[in-house]
Amino acid sequence: MDQYIGKLLDNRYEILELVGVGGMARVFRALDHRLNRQVAVKILREDLAEDAELRRRFHEESQAVAMLSHPNIVAVYDVSRSSDLEYIVMELIDGITLKQYMQKKGNKLNWREALHFITQIVKALGHAHSRGIIHRDIKPHNIMVLRDGSVKVADFGIARVASGGHSTLTQEALGSVHYISPEQARGSHIDARSDLYSAGVVLYEMITGRLPFEGDTPVSVAIQHINSIPLSPREIDPSIPEALEAITMKAMAPDPDNRYSSADEMLADLEEFRKNPNINFDYNVSGFQDDEEDDVDKTQVLPNAASISRAAGSRGGERVQSRSRTAQPSRRWEEGEEADDEPRRPNWPIIGAVAAILVFVAALLYIMFSTAFSGTFGSQTQSVRVPSVMGYLFSDAQANTQLLNGFTLEISGEEENNEPAGTILRQDPTANSQLTGDDRTIRVVVSSGPADETLMPNLVNQPLTRALSTLEDLELGLQIRYSDTDYHDTIPKDSIISTTPVEGEPLTEGQQVTLVVSLGPKTESVAMIDVRGMTEENARAALEKLGLTVGSVDSFPNNDYPAGQVWYQSVTPETMVEEGTVINLMVSTGPSDGGSGGSEETVSKSFSVTLPTNMGDSLHMVVVDSQDNTAFEGDYDVNLETAADVTVSGTGQETYRIYFNGNYYAEQTVDFDA
Repeated sequence: MDQYIGKLLDNRYEILELVGVGGMARVFRALDHRLNRQVAVKILREDLAEDAELRRRFHEESQAVAMLSHPNIVAVYDVSRSSDLEYIVMELIDGITLKQYMQKKGNKLNWREALHFITQIVKALGHAHSRGIIHRDIKPHNIMVLRDGSVKVADFGIARVASGGHSTLTQEALGSVHYISPEQARGSHIDARSDLYSAGVVLYEMITGRLPFEGDTPVSVAIQHINSIPLSPREIDPSIPEALEAITMKAMAPDPDNRYSSADEMLADLEEFRKNPNINFDYNVSGFQDDEEDDVDKTQVLPNAASISRAAGSRGGERVQSRSRTAQPSRRWEEGEEADDEPRRPNWPIIGAVAAILVFVAALLYIMFSTAFSGTFGSQTQSVRVPSVMGYLFSDAQANTQLLNGFTLEISGEEENNEPAGTILRQDPTANSQLTGDDRTIRVVVSSGPADETLMPNLVNQPLTRALSTLEDLELGLQIRYSDTDYHDTIPKDSIISTTPVEGEPLTEGQQVTLVVSLGPKTESVAMIDVRGMTEENARAALEKLGLTVGSVDSFPNNDYPAGQVWYQSVTPETMVEEGTVINLMVSTGPSDGGSGGSEETVSKSFSVTLPTNMGDSLHMVVVDSQDNTAFEGDYDVNLETAADVTVSGTGQETYRIYFNGNYYAEQTVDFDA
């Protein structure tokens, strides 16, 4: 059994079981006893903890990830560093990796599903990049898919602050070699665009079901990233929308200057494509490839060239367009070799004349045979190959004259299908068949779209109550789930920041819908001041200057404060509170009159008061009698206590009013004669 199982870290986190092992750390499922929730605890491996540099990197990772707060990034709750143990406490994810999800789906995803996932991944990268963090290891293995269909980017195991300098092809990078950018493979400087390249590879894999580059060794794959161009997605699957192919190939451009300049720019294209899958971005896919250079001096001799050739050959039908150039070998002259041994240069004028004669004779023979046999074979027509139009939108295929190559399209029928309306489902004649007749018409059956499809409405920036009403009006019995709330500078408090599914995605009966609700703009915290002894007017002015709000102001006798002075405030001095917090006050009416002055003997009685749970964790209780005299006062913590014992003295029968934090709570009648 692992040495950590059953241990209690920092008297708080109980280690329950090992759930994963990474390059630098082990991940355990643990129970947070303070908040009574399960968490993931990532502990640096013991064999690495002795290395000061690795300890530093691990701690930097913890601090870097702790800077991030986004629905699509695994949250970090706590960071601990001691002389013998380093660990971070993270959100425990109930889900599987995107790689496992793809394998369950047969490695290839529907392009709509791929769009749903890549949009969330790019949003997470945009948040990280805005805070100077580059992930450096984006791959399906580091992306978690939750039960509600949302994703969270995890494992910033080799993340560094963007100003941290250069990258090298480390062992960690080799482990993720299928997804690294060319500059990362070369050991050059990297920036946020390197993450976008990796995200492009993930998108490529989702929509095609295959990786852009394969090889026998990690080094051979890395060299292909530097020196090769993969097949375009539509060469693998023509049904992939052209715009999505353009987004993928732009993200994967070998030259960073040809890629998206930021995650926000890529996200904008993804959103435009989501709204209109037929959009044309006017991106030339070949334009994202590095320009060829004929200068032999700039030819790079790369290591393991043989392994690259083997890797490319082992891929069967997969085509990889090599961008490497090899200089032609020149003849070496050995010392003493005679000049007569030099090969004779070809006599180009003679060769040109012979070639011209041969071409003329071939053309003459063709004309003669064509004329001679025109009567016999004139009725025959050369066979042509029928193009494949399945997966295209009818309007796109009809406008693509290069694709049709002389054929025309005709719709022969429609049928309901999950593909977008107008998508070609079947064709007659079948694709790639040979046609010899005069008929050049392809009859197709197209999709009329899903039956009774209901799309997710746009709820962003709407108040929560209106959003819930809109979803209820769909009458789909949707299961509403609330994700972690978050601050937002422009979306008001209790309004919707984002939804899963996003606007425009199909909804099904009983589907789960996740809402992220705004807390409004993030406010600054201030230290509560002591206003006791001030007049009500001065206390009010001082509190409002701090951005705090004065709530109720009640008047009661108090023997310690003269009339007109504040003797109680609902928040203890030095407590950190957010701007706008309501502060209740009590003002003294002067000393009490000392009671009734009768000759009856004073009796003490006690009663119990249940502490309220809706007024905060720290409570200040004040008990006053019918003459507004303070009879009892005390402080309580609802996390430690559930009731308070109150002792009062008096005669006859008395009714007491009970206040918590300046708010009226209840009354209690005491019969001192009973």
